[in-house]
Amino acid sequence: MTIYLRLLKYVKPYVKRMIVAIICIILAASANLYVPWILRDIIDEVLASKNMFMLNAIASGIVVVFFLRGVFFFGQTYLMSYIGQKVIIDIREAVYRHLQRLSLSYYEKRRTGQLMSYITNDVAAVQNALVESMIELVTEGMTLIGSLSVMFYLHWQLTLLTLITAPLVGQTMNVFGKKLRKSSALIQERAADITSVLQEGISSVRVIKSFAREDYEIERFKKQNHQNFRAQMKNSQIMATLTPIIEFTAAIGVTAIIWYGGREVINNNLTAGSLIAFLVYAVNLSNPIKRLSRVYGNIQKALAAAKRVFDVLDTQPEIEDMPGAKELAQIDGHVAFNNISFEYKPGEPALSGVQLAVQPGQVVAIVGPSGAGKTTIANLIPRFYDPTSGDITIDGIDIKTVTLKSLRQQIGIVPQETILFNGSVYSNILYGRLDAKQDEVVNAAKAANAHNFIMDMPDGYDTQIGERGSKLSGGQRQRISIARAILKNPRILILDEATSALDTESEKLVQEAVDKLMVGRTSFVIAHRLSTIKRANVILVMERGKLVEQGTHDELLALGGLYSKLYQVQFQSS
Repeated sequence: MTIYLRLLKYVKPYVKRMIVAIICIILAASANLYVPWILRDIIDEVLASKNMFMLNAIASGIVVVFFLRGVFFFGQTYLMSYIGQKVIIDIREAVYRHLQRLSLSYYEKRRTGQLMSYITNDVAAVQNALVESMIELVTEGMTLIGSLSVMFYLHWQLTLLTLITAPLVGQTMNVFGKKLRKSSALIQERAADITSVLQEGISSVRVIKSFAREDYEIERFKKQNHQNFRAQMKNSQIMATLTPIIEFTAAIGVTAIIWYGGREVINNNLTAGSLIAFLVYAVNLSNPIKRLSRVYGNIQKALAAAKRVFDVLDTQPEIEDMPGAKELAQIDGHVAFNNISFEYKPGEPALSGVQLAVQPGQVVAIVGPSGAGKTTIANLIPRFYDPTSGDITIDGIDIKTVTLKSLRQQIGIVPQETILFNGSVYSNILYGRLDAKQDEVVNAAKAANAHNFIMDMPDGYDTQIGERGSKLSGGQRQRISIARAILKNPRILILDEATSALDTESEKLVQEAVDKLMVGRTSFVIAHRLSTIKRANVILVMERGKLVEQGTHDELLALGGLYSKLYQVQFQSS
């Protein structure tokens, strides 16, 4: 109930339409209560008394009532659909907005397909609870209450006899409801697993084909599909058991009505028309109970999905603005690490006691074996993570005391794996600064050695580059990424070996663009090929999370330590 009430909060902006929709539902449902009363009048007034006037009145009443029912039915369907769609849009946007605010650590613990399932499968299941189930809930509830009221009016003793089965029905729904909620949650999890496997299979199709693993991926998908089938069948089994139990219980009540009601007619305590009407109302009573049991199951399924959605919304970002955080003004680029330690997992230090001071405009290279902590240093500067101990300052200001947006707006990142968006070349470069003018975008592309190849493309800057830039070569993607960073014009630059995966010609063009990009900026270069960092002002040598050496290329070679060994190994290899 707590989850459902929370769900209804999203209806609040549309409460006026909801009230009108509920009125339409009630009035449309009221027409169903008119039919048994007609049967009573036909039997007792028309057929028994041969009353032609009453026959005409009943015929006219049927036409008017069902015309109005059609109008109200249209109103309930349209308005509830409108409300349902608007609420789903709001929830979907709320989930996506919240996902954008969550820290990187949240994404590293979850699969992409699972996150996609929250916004697609789970939110779609929630819509069912708000539209179809809500209409049925009000309609059948109105039919139930209305039928009971008329039944008490016709013969209260007979009505009490009918209600003996109600507690049994209620207890049955409660027991099965818990089972349905559990099985529905499992269905949503299995749907998320299918989405995840599907996303991996489509996005990694190049790798799959290169290893000839199509059959393996098909089997993996079949396995998840079968697990989803089993979860669905478990849910169907529960639903298929619930409905017959409810119907059998209702049948006992109808049997009691026929026997006791027939006895009352024989004893002249009840008219034949009233008994027939009472019996139809009793059937109307059992039908809503049966339908409400199905609605109850659908709502339980939707609530299981809603819980998963709300679990996402309730997750707090690990990295967020501190209370009273201020905007970071234009910086010079002095970066200091003051005794920094960091752990991804408790008890497993990724950095230990790193002490570092970088002057504005310096180029700082970070080298070391795999797992030494190079990327961790780069991740701490824009606050993708916060250090376990120590503090990082920029121009003497603790980066925790400023807003994340103002901090990251002054930091540019060019990763080794270039991420581009499905759109035009122009829109991808413009991503660096959305208010930039066209000539600024073109100048950034020229500075990144990208303008010439862009102009050689069929539509120039308007050329569509495909998902993740699939229509471009590695060197072209990297130069567009650099153009994007140049357009942003950051004071601090982080480069994760932007040329390591390129051929010689592309590497030369990209390296020229990188050199232009670093001019006048405080730059951190994560280096794998040591030949690319000889001109760095400072080289930091990392080993097992510790800063073991620092100095220029010549100083570190003369020192004869870890850097010298790494350099000699690469030199001999080349």
